[in-house]
Amino acid sequence: MALTAQEIEALMPDCSELLSDEPEMESSLHYTQLLILVTCLEWLWRDREDFFIGANLSIYYSRQQLKNRDFRGPDFFLVKDTEKRPRASWVIWEEDGRYPNVIIELLSDSTAKVDRGLKKELYQNRFRTPEYFWFSPNTLELVGWRLVGNEYESIIPSENDWYWSQELGLYLGVFESRLRYFSVEGRLIPTPEEANLEEIRKAEIERIKAESEKQRAESEKQKAEAEKQRAESEKQKAEAEKQRAEEAEAKAAILAQRLRDLGIDPESL
Repeated sequence: MALTAQEIEALMPDCSELLSDEPEMESSLHYTQLLILVTCLEWLWRDREDFFIGANLSIYYSRQQLKNRDFRGPDFFLVKDTEKRPRASWVIWEEDGRYPNVIIELLSDSTAKVDRGLKKELYQNRFRTPEYFWFSPNTLELVGWRLVGNEYESIIPSENDWYWSQELGLYLGVFESRLRYFSVEGRLIPTPEEANLEEIRKAEIERIKAESEKQRAESEKQKAEAEKQRAESEKQKAEAEKQRAEEAEAKAAILAQRLRDLGIDPESL
């Protein structure tokens, strides 16, 4: 008996809560690197609600894959133009057929061959992921690929060995032995902790600047007060000199009058 599309849909199980089936990260170095990639982008895009970041999360892309337990979970992937909410895994047929826009694999001794070969072919041929990068936290090897037509072509790095990601609108490059994001202007995209420290640093600079300005204003005030006191002292000194001159002139006048009273001409003396 033929079934309608609605009847088939009713019989299909809800796979939106499929749990991820990925192994733990190989080392704390890999875990730290993954944390940096996730937190930096989430901080940069903190005002956006139209993306999903998967970290060591399984991508289920076919029911046959479920039967074969052939799970493929990139270390890091980004899906744009989707709802920003928690997910236990990324199930393609539960997400309107959306595949990742960017994938980053963190190479290790046990995964490097698969990441460079099998996964690259999968992301190119099945996922059609526009950009694929791999990075080794141990050797610092960084390679980028961009889908051109039906095949990946190498992304040519800049003079400072950064790789431009059209999907991210950012550069990917190595800084202090870590894979980091950089803006188009070359500014390092900070982690939330770095951003917080930078805000604290700026606040401290502003505090020191304000304190310095306050001290400068106080110094100017004291200088003006000293100048005022000096001017007042000069005024008082001038007044005293004037008073002494007037007193001397008065004494001279009295003496002259006494001499004239005695019949003596003061001019003859």
